[in-house]
Parts: sequence; structure tokens; C-alpha cells
Amino acid sequence: MAGAGGGASGPEKRATAARLKAALSASAAAEESEAAGELQALLERVLSPAAGSGGGEAVSEALAWCRCLLAGGEPWDSFVQAVRAYDPATLCGLVWTANFVAYRCRTCGISPCMSLCAECFHQGEHAGHDYNMFRSQAGGACDCGDGNVMREAGFCKRHQIKSSSEVPSVPKDLLIMSELVLPQFIFCLIQYLREGYNEPVLDLPSEKDLHKVLQVLEPHISFLEDLTKMGGAMRAVLTQVLTNQQFYKDLSSGGGGENACAKKSHEKYLIALKGSGLTLPEDKMACGGQEQAAGSSTLVAQGFAGATPTSGQGDSSDEEDQDGSQGVGKRKRVKLSSTTKDQSIMDVLKHKCFLEELLFWTIKYEFPQKMVTFLLNMLPDQDYKIAFTKTFVQHYAFIMKTLKKSHESDTMSNRIVHISVQLFSNEELARQVTEECQLLDIMVTVLLYMMESCLIKSELQDEENSLHVVVNCGEALLKNNTYWPLVSDFINILSHQSVAKKFLEDHRLLVTWMNFVSFFQGMNLNKRELNEHVEFESQTYYAAFAAELEACAQPMWGLLSHCKVRETQEYTRNVVRYCLEALQDWFDAINFVDEPTPNQVTFHLPLHRYYAMFLSKAVKCQELDLDSLLPDQEMLMKLMVHPLQIQASLSEIHSNMWVRNGLQIKGQAMTYVQSHFCNSMIDPDIYLLQVCASRLDPDYFISSVFERFKVVDLLTMASQHQNTVLDSEHERSMLEGALTFLVILLSLRLHLGMTDDEILRAEMVAQLCMNDRTHSSLLDLIPENPNPKSGIIPGSLSFESMLSAVADFKAPVFEPGGSMQQGMYTPKAEVWDKEFDPVMVILRTVYRRDVQSAMDRYTAFLKQSGKFHGNPWPPYKKRTHLHSSYKGLMRLLHCKTLHIVLFTLLYKILMDHQNLSEHVLCMVLYLIELGLENSSEQESDEEDSMGGQECCHDSWFPGNNLVSNMRHFINYVRVRVPETAPEVKREPPASTSSDGLGGSQNPRRSKGLQRENSGTAQVFSLVAERRKKFQEIINRNTTEASQAVRPKTSMKWSAPGATPQLTTAILEIKESILSLLVKLHHKLSGKQNSYYPPWLDDMDASIQQENPTYFHGDGMTAVERILLKAALQSRLNKRIIEEICRKVTPPVPPKKISPAERKTLDKEERRQKARERQQKLLAEFASRQKSFMETAMDVESPDGEIAMEIATSEQHVSEAVYDCVICGQSGPSTEDRPAGLVVLLQASSVLGQCRNSTEPKKLPTSEKEQIYPWDTCAAVYEARLATLQQFFKDSSCLQSVSIGWEGGVYVQTCGHTLHIDCHKSYMESLRNDQVLQGFSVDKGEFTCPLCRQFANSVLPCYPGNNMERTLWQCHSNKNMQDLIKEVEELQEQLGTFPVSISSETNLSKEMESVMKDIKSTTQKKYTDYSKSPGSPDNDFLFMYSVARTNLELELVHRGGNLCLGGASTAGKRSCLHQLFHVLAMHMRLYSIDSAYNPWKKLTQLMHDKNLQMCSEEQPEVPVLYRDVSSLLLIQILTMPQPLHKEHFTCIIKVLFTLLYIQALVALSVKCSTEDRMTWMNSGALKKNISNAKKSWEALLNHVISELSKGKIYEQEETEDLAMDSTNPWCPSSIETYLQQFCLPFLRITSLLQHHLFGGELPSCQEDEEFTVLANCLGLLPSSFQSSHQFSSASCLDWPVPAFDIVSQWCSELVSFADKHPTQIKILLIREPKWDLPRLLQLPENYNTIFQYYHRKSCSVCSKVPKDPAVCLVCGTFVCLKGLCCKQQSYCECVLHSQNCGAGTGIFLLINASVIIIIRGHRFCLWGSVYLDAHGEEDRDLRRGKPLYICKERYKVLEQQWISHTFDHINKRWGPHYNGL
Repeated sequence: MAGAGGGASGPEKRATAARLKAALSASAAAEESEAAGELQALLERVLSPAAGSGGGEAVSEALAWCRCLLAGGEPWDSFVQAVRAYDPATLCGLVWTANFVAYRCRTCGISPCMSLCAECFHQGEHAGHDYNMFRSQAGGACDCGDGNVMREAGFCKRHQIKSSSEVPSVPKDLLIMSELVLPQFIFCLIQYLREGYNEPVLDLPSEKDLHKVLQVLEPHISFLEDLTKMGGAMRAVLTQVLTNQQFYKDLSSGGGGENACAKKSHEKYLIALKGSGLTLPEDKMACGGQEQAAGSSTLVAQGFAGATPTSGQGDSSDEEDQDGSQGVGKRKRVKLSSTTKDQSIMDVLKHKCFLEELLFWTIKYEFPQKMVTFLLNMLPDQDYKIAFTKTFVQHYAFIMKTLKKSHESDTMSNRIVHISVQLFSNEELARQVTEECQLLDIMVTVLLYMMESCLIKSELQDEENSLHVVVNCGEALLKNNTYWPLVSDFINILSHQSVAKKFLEDHRLLVTWMNFVSFFQGMNLNKRELNEHVEFESQTYYAAFAAELEACAQPMWGLLSHCKVRETQEYTRNVVRYCLEALQDWFDAINFVDEPTPNQVTFHLPLHRYYAMFLSKAVKCQELDLDSLLPDQEMLMKLMVHPLQIQASLSEIHSNMWVRNGLQIKGQAMTYVQSHFCNSMIDPDIYLLQVCASRLDPDYFISSVFERFKVVDLLTMASQHQNTVLDSEHERSMLEGALTFLVILLSLRLHLGMTDDEILRAEMVAQLCMNDRTHSSLLDLIPENPNPKSGIIPGSLSFESMLSAVADFKAPVFEPGGSMQQGMYTPKAEVWDKEFDPVMVILRTVYRRDVQSAMDRYTAFLKQSGKFHGNPWPPYKKRTHLHSSYKGLMRLLHCKTLHIVLFTLLYKILMDHQNLSEHVLCMVLYLIELGLENSSEQESDEEDSMGGQECCHDSWFPGNNLVSNMRHFINYVRVRVPETAPEVKREPPASTSSDGLGGSQNPRRSKGLQRENSGTAQVFSLVAERRKKFQEIINRNTTEASQAVRPKTSMKWSAPGATPQLTTAILEIKESILSLLVKLHHKLSGKQNSYYPPWLDDMDASIQQENPTYFHGDGMTAVERILLKAALQSRLNKRIIEEICRKVTPPVPPKKISPAERKTLDKEERRQKARERQQKLLAEFASRQKSFMETAMDVESPDGEIAMEIATSEQHVSEAVYDCVICGQSGPSTEDRPAGLVVLLQASSVLGQCRNSTEPKKLPTSEKEQIYPWDTCAAVYEARLATLQQFFKDSSCLQSVSIGWEGGVYVQTCGHTLHIDCHKSYMESLRNDQVLQGFSVDKGEFTCPLCRQFANSVLPCYPGNNMERTLWQCHSNKNMQDLIKEVEELQEQLGTFPVSISSETNLSKEMESVMKDIKSTTQKKYTDYSKSPGSPDNDFLFMYSVARTNLELELVHRGGNLCLGGASTAGKRSCLHQLFHVLAMHMRLYSIDSAYNPWKKLTQLMHDKNLQMCSEEQPEVPVLYRDVSSLLLIQILTMPQPLHKEHFTCIIKVLFTLLYIQALVALSVKCSTEDRMTWMNSGALKKNISNAKKSWEALLNHVISELSKGKIYEQEETEDLAMDSTNPWCPSSIETYLQQFCLPFLRITSLLQHHLFGGELPSCQEDEEFTVLANCLGLLPSSFQSSHQFSSASCLDWPVPAFDIVSQWCSELVSFADKHPTQIKILLIREPKWDLPRLLQLPENYNTIFQYYHRKSCSVCSKVPKDPAVCLVCGTFVCLKGLCCKQQSYCECVLHSQNCGAGTGIFLLINASVIIIIRGHRFCLWGSVYLDAHGEEDRDLRRGKPLYICKERYKVLEQQWISHTFDHINKRWGPHYNGL
């Protein structure tokens, strides 16, 4: 059968295939086996790797054979169809790679990883669901149809479950060939993979070789992918092939030796296995236990050194253990039960089928994308899914090893997760694999091994003898998050209840896991630098925080989510038990006894946090008894040390005691409390401290706190002290820190009884109080459960309903020129009033300034609502109920130690000792109040009184209850003071000695300082107390106390010899807490006896417990509130307060005030005065600024006049005066030193975008909709010019139209003037300024020195007096004829500037240079329209068109008409007056040849011979074809300036006659033949009356009869009839038509008159605009009364006999019509009805745009662009930064901005939903016009929420575009270097 060779042609192949198929389907066994043999041979030949080495041809040949054989001779396509018919697929299973846009619906998802492809999403019902769109990070697959992952309601129409009965069973012979061919094909693939792989030599990356192999295999894998897409039937065959062990054995083992090739490949396979550190189990057996196989990892050997004494540690062949040498001996071993099992987890791989080896190579080649996609495409097949998952688990350890070595670990991680998330999200599957393949064991072991490779010795506590090892955060493994895929899988499987229960029940696993967690305990240790600044700031803390969150906290939250009910108590007990064991081991390992090493802190205590969170859960949800889970007292004491150390260190860091460690330490302190970390870090720590505090001795706890915060020495009654551990500048903030910590500890209830809703509410209120927040930032700031799979979803209902309960939505406000605001939430008033909780705010602020911000907002609220007007203190908030298990916490408030501290601090504050602040007092009072709120039952007054107040004890206070201790008087205190202290008695009398010493000592007190040791004195030392307590506890707990307490080596508490000697002094105090409080009240109020007990007036006041007047207020209010509470709690207190008040009442004679006290009083007064002064200054500043803003910015007030317009109001000034904003001098603009206006010149195509329909254009969002730019104003005018140029003389054409609709130059000013020479030096200084500006000085750009507006040129002001403006306004009595003559003469004078131009002055130079600037502003193509390039006609046309552009744009800014009158904002920015002078000067340089001057044609009757003259060459443009507004500008600009008003009016009158006739001609062409006849007749009658020339009927009659002479009316009967025949023209409609036709000209003229001669524009109603403007321009005859019937014709003022001149004009048309009858109508000037320019209308929902454009392919390269964008002006689709569309180094957006907007482009970036503006060489991000339901942008579509158009924002954008203010309003511009 030689014919079936490799090179067979297509038909031959088909024949062979068909024959084989027939033979194989036959019944005869002999025939069948023969055919099978033949097939086998054929396949071996075609598919052997040797054949494949022939390159691409051989490969495609092989694939062609395979296709033929599979199809059995059928055409391939029909075979595909046939197989597809048997697809029972109910799953979508579409696999995508990174960057694909997919959807996730939380309402429909069961697993949080659920995702849908766009098609399934849009086909399903998800309206109103909580869904978002997202860009896939790692790739994924569509879950539609998979009931395990999502609810059936969300399935799309295609995948709603079909019952399998509908799908017929597959006929046997259809796939018979596939079953035979595919095994061979897959084996061929595997052989390729084996051949191609070479072990990397010396670990050099061999990625290039791998890449080559993969490229060769590309077609093979694509072929397999095509097969998977044929549906279920083919997938079943593939599964069978991939998982059948027999096939694998037959083909792959290479055992028989009959095939040398196969044998060789098998050897390579074994080498690869060995090189990967893996062995086959058979080899294992052979080696025996004595020596490990060389390939296996020594890590394993170490890990089990305890268990397998035989395995040595020396034979390391693996590169994984370079750091094994250090501390191997000291490492804590992981003792697992049996060695073989775990050996096998790490090391043994045996492949039994193709699938397993395929996966092996996939891993080896680091997960090539194609392979991954193929393996995932098979997943819809259930059998395959199970087999594949098991295989994946089997290779798990190998995956970890490859990942660790990989150079591309990021890409590889993504691919791994792409696979694993598909497998492990399915609970059923995860459970099955856990049971059958020990999934949990494998995962935990693999993680453990992974981390073991980067352990180092811990330096925490006892550096020398520590046995603890921690991960090294500097290693790549942690720094690059390489562990992420494995941890993520682990979290994923723990989210399934069944799996998590297995884990929590398995004690061995828990022990291993706690071991794993302990690797992170104490990592990234910080040591405080005391001498120099650290050289290199390490950033390892990122890695450390990420590792603790991901590897420890997230699995913890996952486990916690399954411990919610009583039934799960056992699990919690297990975790707590092993956690405590691990902690005990840790304390032993670091050699910890009772004191932490100073100046060290680690923020990472995951074991403590596990313990704390499980305790919290146990009490809150499982009703467990707390005490049953707590260890003994000694362990509790140890547990509290490190968390407390962190709290103290936080305070140290904020007190700048760690500055030498660099910024990173601040970064750690901030991360620790940051919203994503706080509930896994600071919250558990504080909770653990609360638990310890509730169970330990309160005195011990309090003294520990002050000792840890290093402020013990400060707590003395003496005014001076020595602090041996703290510099004095840090004392104050450390004391504040300690007190704040106590307040937080005692008032926080997050884990002590608050419900979830209360917690959410508290968190939300705290965040909102700091600042108004957007919805998304609030979601981000509220600490959710950090494990995304724990089922608490941020978008859940409780969040939304809570938000609406506590906050009001502030919709974004829009003012043009304002910044783009987002929708914000702001706290409701009652929240400020009742719920503002400073404690929560302090706990949650990352930056200290946020606390201040919250207080400022609170103050503002109180002022505004009138509740309090001073400077309020943080309000005291009642706490929620405390859970009974934690009642012991309140004992802290009732222990003597705390009371002594409070007493001491109150006393020191009263005496003005140093280092105490208002904050300290605030916290002290807060603690007292907390104590009063939480006092035990009312103590009986009697038992207490028997001792009497004077009774003295050893310790300070008689009992522990704050209520009774408050009234206890303390008489004498013995203190240790430095000998220099004022308290030590000197020989001179005490009263003088203390003056000036010790700050503000009060002389009255020093007489009590006796030296003798009287029995009443008391000494108190916190430290001694604490030591004693600790000793007691240890003695109680352990018999060998002697070993437990080390001798203290540190000299911490003994004063070094250098300091002055301490001596003991005795102070007389005679105060109680109550008396101190009353005196404090006096001190705070600054008045003696300011406190008066409220209950003396009115008994009821005291009964009312919570008096609202005391709720908000300052320190005095707080003191009053406390005294009231104390009085209410005990009658004795009440009595004593009254007594104290009586005692203090006698006024003290003023002379007793010591200088020191006077100082403080004066200080207060001075401060008050200074404050008032400052307020005054600020107010003055503000008003100045406001007045400046009003003059500078035209946005604010429309009435600030600009310097140039002063003239209208001050007529006596003869010359205009300009202020130079640079040198500050005022003066006229002169020839030699001209002044100029700061202007911005920009090319603009806004006018060209006007359309003649009022229906706005929509942005196309489907293939059907397209935008054609034919109907834009620019297109129409361009076409008109081209047609004129076709038939008429070029120079005449260029004076008959205006250009500049596209690329016209718009000039605007900010209104500030400067001397031109000053400007030059200013530009020079900018040039030398090295600061990066947003503009380019070389292009002449600068910002106005006064108002900082962007500008790029200076427009010289024409020197001249302002008087002329009024002079020329008086009406002269010259008649029309004379004026016409004068105008003509003036035009004929050659262009001499009134100021002689022959001598070049500075002024004329400047005018020339600004003209150059104007020219260079726009591109050449927008200025060159003449047929002969460079002709002067071009410049002429360009110059008067600049004037036209600016007038037209001003009209647009005024809304398209002049009904509003007045000087609008646009008028204020306009500098037309100066611009006119510059243009006129240049226009006068061109003289119009008198023969061609249109003025003559308009005002004189020509003789016939002139008309015939030009028949041989191209004729001039007929007058009726000329644009009247253009003629107006030509006439005016060619007159000498300044122009006389009478000449101006004369020109207008003449032009109006022409305009009127143009209107009549247009009208006559519009109406039907019958109408024309009617008007002919009625007009004929009117022709005879005297005033015929002012009646439109007569004129219309004349026009029609004149034009009928030619062929003008001949061919229109056809098309025009259709539109107009319906409504016959009545006189009123004709009148309206004529007025509308003339209005645009009148508007332009009125504006021009306004700018040239001043004078206001009158305002009017729309329907009378015509008459008002005509009147204003002087067209209306003076006799005109506003009669009821107004006829526009009455404005006509004919210079020559009307009918004659009309005949002359019409005859030009007639002669043209004879030559070109078809063109006549096209060129007639039509009624111009331009709508205002608009941007395209956008659809309501952003998704409409996104779905159409994000997949749309580029028209150039037909690929989908990476950054598609669309132009909002014309709808063009462009590629941002796309190289495919680049032309001469310009990218497409920049190019388009030049073509479409003459340098201004507005683009919507499809993938980011933002708009960018390109303006010339700069660009800026403008913002987004699409906002979500909460009024927020979603830049880059990160959140993927549905977005809706925000009409106001779009309006603002359009406004800025039309008014050309992008440059002024947007601040962040940058150069784009043509790269967009």
C-alpha cells in the first residue's frame, strides 16, 4: 500500500481514510485487526517525531492526515457538524486568558469566584442584581450552566438545563477512527515534549529552547483545542484516551525495545523526572532506607530527621537548600507521623496515563498558555474533571518546586490559579479530593516546605540563645509573593464547610498548621536606632504584612466562618488548645521570662491573633465559657507583653522616637491600623489585652501599661523629676499615648458584646466623621472580613441600609470651571449629635491629621446648629452593654493605682507642671467619667463615714471604689526629688525661694514642705508594685520561682550617677479628687468660684440623669458633668462638693497672685487678643482676594469692566490708560512703548461643527449607525468655495466667502495688559527657569503674571484717544450719496497707516509679529485656498476671516442670538477692538483694484460695455452669490482706522439692500410656479405706488421678471416642488422668511458696532430681535413708529434707483445661467439655519458604548486595539497610542485632533471611561461623564459597576469646548510628544 505514503494528495488521503474506516467498522475480526495494524503503521510513520523534524510542512502534513482519518474520508467540516449534533452541553465552559472582560454577579453566585462571559451574562436575567464587570487578571472560565457554582436562575437561555434524553446517543461508527487515532496523536505530542526538554545546565534559564519546542507544537495543541470545541461527544473520546492506563502502558513505557525512538524518549523522561528531584516509587524501593535517592530533596531529609534516623543530611543534590547550613541543628523540627507518606507527598510521582504525563510536562514547561487552555477546555466533561483534579493534586508539590525556581513566577502564578480556581471552587469536587487524595495534608505540607526554604534565626528577645526560626522577609519567595497561588488555593478549599470541618477535626493537621503560622510569629523585627540614621531603609515590611494577611489571617477568617454555632464548639477548643501550645513553645524558644527586650518591636504576632479571634468567636457565637479557654495567670501575663509592646511602640513612633529608622517604620505603624489590616492586626491585639486585663490583677496591669509607655517617672507630685528612659521632649506625647490607650482599651466594645450591625454602624460613622466619603472609598475603608470567601459581601444589604441610616447623599455640584466632584456621603446631623465617637476615630485613623479633621467638622456642626460656640472637647459617648464574660475589665477603673495616677495628674495640671496638655486633662476626665458610669452598685454612705475623712492609710486611698475614693483627702505625700527641686526646703523663707524656680510653683504650697518624716507621708512606686505582684503570681503558679525570675541586669530603673542626687521631700497637698476638680473648673473658666452646684437651685436638675446641656461642650462642661454624676452616686459626695464650694468662695485678694500665675493669666489674654487679630487679618485677606478674583476671572461676575472698556464710562479721559501687570506702572500705549493685551490664540473648528438640523447626532453604537460629515457647516462652505472656484475668477472667489469654519483662529484675553518690553523680559526669565512647566516657553506660551491664565501672545493696543469713539457717534446730516463717495475715496487711498508706516515703529513691529503668530496658529491647509499658491488673495481672505471667526464664535457664546443684549462673559474675554486695528493695518497693505471693488458694483449702475468686457476670461462672481457678511468685513477693514460711525452706517445700509435682494431671489426659487405667478401679479400692482422700492411685493415681482429672462426657473419643477408645494406662501410667512434670512447679518453687524464704537446691545424678545437690531444699527427710518404691521422692506435705503440696480445684479445671474444652467441653484445663497455646535449625544448606559467599541477592530490593521478611543466631536474610532495607525511619528489621536478639531481633540477612552483632551502639543485627563449609581467615576473600570451618563458633566464639557476654555479650567496638562 505504498500509495498511502507521507506525501499523498488530498483525495488520496480521503480515499485511504474511507477504506480504513469501512474495514474497521466491518464485522469480521480478521479484517478488523489487519486494518488496525495498517492504521497503526501509517500513524507511526506520519506522526513520528523524526517526520516532524522536517519543519512546518511535515507538521501540517501530519495534521492533514489526522483530519482525514478522523473524518473517515468525509470532508472535515461536515464531520465537525455531525459531531456537534450530539453535544449535550449544558455548560458554557468558555475559557479566557488575562485581560478578557467578564462579569460576576453576586446575587447569582454560590462561589465568590463565579464568573460569566459577556455573552452568557447579557443573555441571562441580571437586571437589578449586584453585578460588576471585571478584567480578568489570571484568566478564567465561564460558569454558566454549572449548578455547583451559581444558581440556576442566573443561567443564560442557551445553558438552561436540557435533559439528557433530548440528545440522541452517538452512533458507534462516527467516532471509531477518533478512538484509534487520538492515542497515537497524544503520544506524539508527549514525545515532542520529552525530546525538547533539556535539564537547565547549572541552572541557566533555558527558556529559549523551551519556547522553540512550544512553537513547533502550536499547531498540534490548536488541533486538540478544535476537537474540544466540537462538544460533549468528542470530549468524551478525548477523556477516554487521556485517562486510559492501558493506552499509556502500551505506547509510552518504551519497554519492548522494538522502537528505538520510543526507548530514547522514555529515557529522557526518566532523566527529567530525576532532575526535578522526583523519583519513581520502584527506584525508592530499590534504594532501601539506607540512602536516599540522589534526586530527592534534602529538605525532606531534614524535615524528618527526627523520624528517620537513617537518612543522613549530607547528600544534598538539590539547589533548594543553600541556606540550610545556618542553624540547621537549631531549627525546630516538624514531626509528622510517618515518613513514607510525606516523603511521597513531596517526592514520588508515578505517571499512569497520558493526562498525568501531559500535566507533568505542562508544569515542566511552566504552564504554556495554549496547554492550559486545552486542559481547561476539557473541564465540562465530568469524568475528565475528576481525573484531572486528582492529577493536579498529585503534582501539587512538584508545582510548588517549579514555581519556586521559575524566573517568571508572576505569569506562572496566574496560570496556576487559572487552573486551580476552576477545580477547587466546586465544593463537591473539593470534598471528594480531600477524602481520596489527602488534599489538605498535601497543601499544608507543601506550604510548610515552601516556607522552610527561607527561614532564619529569630533575633527577638534573647538573641544568642533563641531557638525560634522565622521567615526572612527579604527573600524573593516573600518579596514577590511567590507563595500566593498555593495560599489562595488553600483559602479557596477552606471556604467549603465540609473541607474546613475535616481540617478542624484533624489534630495532626492543626499542629502542623500552627507550626507553619509560628514561622511568621515575630518576623521582620525592628530595632530602634539610637545613634545614627539607618543607612538603608529596607522595604521588607510590605512583604511581611502581605504574608501575615494572606498566609495567616485569611485562612484564619476562612476557618472562623465555619465556627458560628454551638455545635462547632469542639473545633474552637481544638484550635485554642494547639494555639496555646504553639505559644508556649514560642515563649520557650525565645527564652522569654517577664520583661521584653527594650527598643525592639515586631508587628507580627499571628499566633496571638489566632488565639484572640477564636476566643472572641467562642464567646460571641458558640456560648462557650471564656474561663474554660484561658490559661493560667502566668501565661496571661506573658501573652499581654508583646501586644502591649506594639501599642507602646505605636505611640513612640508617633512621638518621633524612631525617626532614625527612616520612613518605613511610620509605614508599618500606618499599615498596622489601615482598613485592610486592622481587623486582623490591631483589633485582635486590643481584644487580647482586654481579655488579659479582665483576668489579671488591675494594679499590675495599670502599672505595666505606664511602665511600658516609659512615663512612670513622670507620675510624681514633684514639679521636677528624672526620667531615665525617655527624653523630656517625648514625655508629653508618650503620656498622651498611654492615657489614650487606656481609654481605647476601656471603651472599645468591638469584640466585647457589640452586634455585627452595631460594629458596622460604628465603623461607618467613624469614617464619615473624618471626611465626607464616596461610596467606593467607604466600602474600601470599612474593615470587612478580609477573607473574600467568608461570605460577608461588602455590597450586602446591611451596608446599604446602614449607609442610608447614618449618612446623607450629597450629589455632585457642577459649576463650569469648578473641579469635577463626585457624589459624597456626609453624616446626618443626629449622627454628629449623638453618635460621634472620638475613640473609634482615633483607633481607625491612619494619619493623625484625620482626628483633627473629625474634631474640626464636629466643631463646625455645633456652631452651625447653635449647640455650642466655643472650642468643644471630644464628646463623651455612652458605651454599649458589656458582655458578662468581660465584666472584669471594669476593675481597671476601680483600682488604687489608677486613682493615684489620676489624682497626681489632676494635681500637676492644676499646678501647671511642664509636659501636660489639654489632651492629657481630657483623657483623665474621660477615665474618671468612665469609672463613674461603671461603678458597682451604689455604695452605702454609712459604713464609709465612720472612718471620717481625715483617716489615713498606708496606701493612698482607703478602698478600690472610685466613687468613694474621689472624696478622700490626701494630706501629705513623700516624694523623691532631685536636690535642685524647689520642693527641697532652703534656708531663706519658702515664699520667696520658689519664685522663678521650677517653672510655675505656687508659693502658698511650699510652706507645707517639711523635711521630717511624719507618719502621714506616703510613698508610691508603680514599678515596685508591679514587681511585687508579678512575684506573687509566679510563686503561686510555680514551685521553682527562683528560676523563673531572672536577676534584673538592666539598669533601667536605677538613676545613673550623673544625674543630681535624689532626696526625699514631703509635700503638703490637702486635696481630694473632688476638690481638684472644682479648682480646675475655676482655672478653666478663668474666674474664681465659677462652679456652683446645680442641684442647690433645683433638685430636679440632679435627678435628670443625662442632662442634654452637658452633652457637647468644653472642659468646663466635662467637669460639671463629672461632679454631677459623682453627686448623684453618693450623698456624701454631694455634701462634700457643697462644702468645697463654700470654702473656696471667699474671694482671694488679688495681690496674692504670684508672678508665675499672672504670667499664665496674661498668657491666656494675650493669646485671645492674638487670635482676634489673626481673625481680622484673615477676613481682610479674604475680602481682598475676593475682589481680585472678581476682576481677574470672568467666570464669577459679569460686571467687572476691562481696562479697554473704561472709555464708555469715563469720557473726559482723552487717552486710554493701561496698567502693566509686570512693572505695575499705568500709562497710555505709545508708538515707542506699546502696551498689549495678554491673549491666547488657538485654532478652532467649533464653528465648522454646526449642523443645519436641530436633531443632535448620536454616537454610533452599532454597525448600522454611521455619522457622515456632509451636513456640517464646514463641509457646506468648503463645497461652496470649490464650486465657485470652478466657474469664476479666483481672486474674486476668495472675496466672496469666509473661511475659518475649520481651523479658524480664535483670540481671547484674560483682560490684563502689560508693556511689550516687560513681556519680553518676562519670557526670558521663564526660559531660564528650570522648573518643569506645563507649557512650552519656546512656542511663546506663558501664563498671565497676574491671574495665571494660559496665554501665548500679546496683542498690541492701538494708541489713540478714547474721545473718537464718542465723536463719531453724533449723527451727521450728510446725505447718503456723499457718504458713499467718501467711503469710496477712503478705500482708494493706498494703505497708509495713520501713523506713518515708513518709519518702522515698535508698535508696527509688534503688530507684524502678532500677525505672524496668528498665521502660525493654524495649519497651512486651513489658510491656503487659492489656486495659485502664495497669492496675496490668500492672506487677504485669511485676515478678514479671522475677524469673522471671532464674531461668529462670540455669537455662539451668546447662545446664537443677541436677545440677551448686554456685555456677556464672552464679550469680556473678547479683544475684537484691538484685533481689528491689527487686521486693518495689514489689510490696508493690499489695495483692491478699483475696477474690481465690489463697492462700485453695489452703488453704481454700470454701463453695458463694462459687463461684456470680461467675457473671454473667467468672469467675476456675481454680486448675488457673494456672502454679505464677508463683504462687510472687507469694506470695513480696508477703510482707514479709526472709522467714522457715519461711514459704518452707510456701508451697512448699502449691504443690506444686497442682502434683501438675495433673500428675495432665494425665495423666488423656493416657491412653486403657481406661487410665482401669483406674486408676479400682486407685485405688479404695487410697483406703481410711490414707495414701491420699499415694498417687498414690488421687488419680488421685479426679481422674478428679471430672472425669468434666463434659464433659471427651468429645471427646478422636479425636485423642489415636493417640499414646498404643500403650503402656499402667505404674506406673513414671507415676511418671517425674509427677516430670518437677514438676521445673521444683523447680528454680526451689531456685535461689530458694539466692539468698534462701544454702546450697549439692547435686550429683547426673540420675535422682535429683527426690529431692535435694525433700529440699533440705524437702518430703520427715523420716522419709524412701532406700528402693528412691520415690514422688513421699510429698512431699505437705496443708493441708486432700486429697480435698475436689481436688474443689473440679476443680469449677471442670467448670463451665467445660459452657460451653466445646472449650477445656478446650487450657488444661490440659501437661508442659513445653523444650529449651535454640539458634541455627539451619548447613550444613557456606558455598557452600550463599551460592548460595541471594546471589541471593534482597528480599520488599519484589523486587530482589536489595546486602547480604543472614540472622538466625541465626530464619532471617529481611533487607537490611542496604537503603533499600527502611526503616520510620520504622529499617533492616531494626535493626528485626528489636528484634522477634526484643528489641534483640539476630545476623546472618550473606551477601556477607562475617561475623557482626554488634546490641545495642540499638550493633553490632559478631563474626567469622566459616566458615573455609577452613587455619583462616582470608575476610572479604568476597576470596580466595573454599571455607569450612567451624567448630563450636567457632559454639559460642562460641551461648554468648555464651545467657549475654548479647556486651557484655563483644567490644571494638569502635560506634553504628549505626539504619542497618543
